[in-house]
Amino acid sequence: MARWRAFEGADKLAHDLTLRSCTLDILSNLWNDLATSFTATPPSVAAMRLIAALVLGGAIGFEREWHHKSAGLRTHMLISIAAALFALIAFELVALTEATDGADGGARHDILRLIGAVTSGVAFLAAGSIIVTGRLVKGLTTGAGMWLAGAVGLACGSGSIGLAALASALTVIVQWLFRVLEDRIEHKSEREAAEEALMAGTSVERRRSAPHEPTD
Repeated sequence: MARWRAFEGADKLAHDLTLRSCTLDILSNLWNDLATSFTATPPSVAAMRLIAALVLGGAIGFEREWHHKSAGLRTHMLISIAAALFALIAFELVALTEATDGADGGARHDILRLIGAVTSGVAFLAAGSIIVTGRLVKGLTTGAGMWLAGAVGLACGSGSIGLAALASALTVIVQWLFRVLEDRIEHKSEREAAEEALMAGTSVERRRSAPHEPTD
């Protein structure tokens, strides 16, 4: 009986090892197929660029989310990663075209067209966040942030992560620091307007209360 149990245990262990080996082989083959499907950018580099676009787009959208704007954190992250993906697709298409048809300038022009299409699409989304009511315009800063998130995504997708990080850092500074300055300037302007209105009202009251001089 003990030998039979030992035999069953060894057989089960061998079966588990075989199953694990087959699973690893399948995963290895899938990874190799995935790696060879990338002709211009290795999978690890593509993943790094997409993650960078996601993080930097989120950094731009965090301020909008903090102030409860219509386009917040998720919107800016999605715009940035979508733009980065379009840039990666453009490089892949160029590599495939050069591999099949040879190196020519047509594929390079296709990259510029694709970037122009992405820019136009992001601008369309940004325009949708702008609301005009009479003389009051709302959403300009949000729209500009969305457009910039698209530019940051394109920079990440093309490999210029340093440039994208610098632009994102400057954007965050503008969003937070200059917002404080704008609030102070607007508060000062409102206070000056209120003081002028108060002085104007006081002047009118004095004129009304002043005795009328007789006229000849």
